[in-house]
Amino acid sequence: MTDLNYDLNHLKEGYDCIAGIDEVGRGCLFGDVVAACVIMPLDKAIDGVTDSKKLSPKKRGLLEAAIKERAVFYAYANESAQVIDAINIKQATRRAMKAVAEKAMAHFPDKNILFLVDAETMDLDCHQAAIIHGDDLSYTIACASILAKEYRDRLCIQWGEAYPGYGIEKHKGYGTKQHREAIRALGPSAGHRMSFLTKILNK
Repeated sequence: MTDLNYDLNHLKEGYDCIAGIDEVGRGCLFGDVVAACVIMPLDKAIDGVTDSKKLSPKKRGLLEAAIKERAVFYAYANESAQVIDAINIKQATRRAMKAVAEKAMAHFPDKNILFLVDAETMDLDCHQAAIIHGDDLSYTIACASILAKEYRDRLCIQWGEAYPGYGIEKHKGYGTKQHREAIRALGPSAGHRMSFLTKILNK
């Protein structure tokens, strides 16, 4: 479990609140990259919050509900496969993160917010810190990682219905053996990241 100490130490620097930002879907072959931003009360942590990758789907879903119930603010932003192909995954990720930070700043224009971002920087005039392994260290980033993961997983179910045969609803767009074989058999769909498929399509 990720505790509050990391966030509380930053709060002592004089900020009004801490906002955590994380992304999901960066390494996928299909679909959007998604960023989430969340501002949580830091009086008491929700038991069990940690990096979303360490949680079972059932536990993650329960924590998502608890986070949404307690959150002061949360928001999402997506960048599509087409944008990823056009500007690359790093820039698309940064753009999604910037978008959610701007939503927080617009919602709280008078608050001095510190954005703790998982291993990235944003092209934005704000107080921010890029935290390596942020979803392990920061409670707020861990909350954002859970929200982002659950949000994108729901999108994957919709994408699986829109693009049948690839198993998107199961592997969530990652490069599993099943997914790679489906791409070779069916060809890429409109939701695939063509810049990620060069080696697969050339085999």
